[in-house]
Amino acid sequence: MSAYVIAEIEIVNPDGYKEYTTTVPATITKYGGKFLVRGGAAEVLEGDWPNRRRVIIEFASLEAAKRWWNSPDYEKPKAMRRANSNGRLLLLEGVA
Repeated sequence: MSAYVIAEIEIVNPDGYKEYTTTVPATITKYGGKFLVRGGAAEVLEGDWPNRRRVIIEFASLEAAKRWWNSPDYEKPKAMRRANSNGRLLLLEGVA
């Protein structure tokens, strides 16, 4: 069953975050993931939504997403993201 990493990111250092965005895609691909949403325009339909960067990454399973998240390959990019942004990330299981 597919799984999705949902991220809401407030970028505090654009130059440092840009380096992260060039480094992370290869780590996602290596673990079978793919970007479904990577920034882009957003239109609020209901409620209060802060102006943030939003990302959705699809993996084949929760286990694949967790392997990526906990991998040595993502360790350095994760530290780069944390140093250059404030974020909330969530792992969701898809439907069959």
